[in-house]
Amino acid sequence: MKLVKVFSSAANAPTVAGMAEAKGVRLLSDEVEEDEGIHLLELMVSDDKLQGVMDTLQSLFRSNPDEVVMVVPLEAYLPKSSDAERKVEDKAVATREALFDQAEKSARLDRNYLVLVALSTLVAAIGLLENNVAVVIGAMVIAPLLGPNLALGLGSALGDSVLIRQALRTSAAGLSLALAISLLLGLLLPVEPTSDELMARTRVGLDAIVLALASGAAAALSLTTGLSSVLVGVMVAVALLPPTATVGLMLGAGRMELAGMAGLLLVVNIVSVNLAAKLVFLFRGIRPRTGSERRLARQSSTIYLVVWLVTLVILAAVVMLIKV
Repeated sequence: MKLVKVFSSAANAPTVAGMAEAKGVRLLSDEVEEDEGIHLLELMVSDDKLQGVMDTLQSLFRSNPDEVVMVVPLEAYLPKSSDAERKVEDKAVATREALFDQAEKSARLDRNYLVLVALSTLVAAIGLLENNVAVVIGAMVIAPLLGPNLALGLGSALGDSVLIRQALRTSAAGLSLALAISLLLGLLLPVEPTSDELMARTRVGLDAIVLALASGAAAALSLTTGLSSVLVGVMVAVALLPPTATVGLMLGAGRMELAGMAGLLLVVNIVSVNLAAKLVFLFRGIRPRTGSERRLARQSSTIYLVVWLVTLVILAAVVMLIKV
């Protein structure tokens, strides 16, 4: 349940009130701000109706920057919703605006992102070399690789080329930095292929594809439903950070064949994670608001799905050939 505060002009205030009645939304108050002629309407909106309300308000207010909509989460309220109403609300998808805001923030290429990538790579590399599972898990927890991958899938679902480019740039920068740091460590530290944790990232199989697909799907599902993304972030980190660190370590040690196998695992995981995330966004009905934007989104989504699916099929064939 959300409290939606609508700062509307006097001309649009009756339309907002009528919209609330038509959509079965409770209008809590309609007050006029002194000296400004702005109406403050407060609506109590269930999560399953929130996207429809936001779309209507966005269409109504797009020509007036003075009209503002604020969405405030409600920790508690009385009287409580019935069991049937709660079941309907639990199935609701997070609003498009909330998803975009979260994805855009997590896909920013800034100092904090690079520092976290550097620190998580150092921790992961040491854990791999020392065969220390606890240290590797620690690296998974702090790795910020979840955001850019989800933002890439969301950007294609919304047809937002700016978000797609931002996500690609941030993801590429993070993986490149992780690879450079692990390569340097591979040149400076002795790398012996006796660590089970290290060697596990040089073995590629169909099970790795299933793991990455599950990780990407869980990550996207957590974003659309508002579930905690901590454990999901760990799953995505499992699929991306350790193989990247392994590639760098093996390259630094001059073990090209093992580096190639770890690189194959990394590519398989990247493709699988992004494909699964995109399929979840598609299944959950994440799409733009207007018809023209939806047409562009369908085009980008089709290209996105075809590219990732064909690439995954090719990679799966390579994996099966290697196993033969």
